[in-house]
Amino acid sequence: MGKFARGDPTSAWCLVFVSPDLVAYSSTMEATTQTDRERRLELARRAFKEFYAQCFWSYREDLEITEERIPLVIQGLREQGGHAGYRIAAELCR
Repeated sequence: MGKFARGDPTSAWCLVFVSPDLVAYSSTMEATTQTDRERRLELARRAFKEFYAQCFWSYREDLEITEERIPLVIQGLREQGGHAGYRIAAELCR
């Protein structure tokens, strides 16, 4: 049995029927999204270490790579990483 939920209280009232299947699908997508984020972050950290001398020599070697710094890693790989770096950058953009 589904549930009815109200929309955003700051806007016009709206009733939405939420199916239990939709809720399960949503939580599965959230878990998948979290896994993808962790995979990207791990790949960015490995790429920073492997391509440090070639692409990231002007940064501290112990720089912590966070989600906010993934664009920095992508840019460095694209500009200075050669073919291998460009392929890893493409993987980070997925």
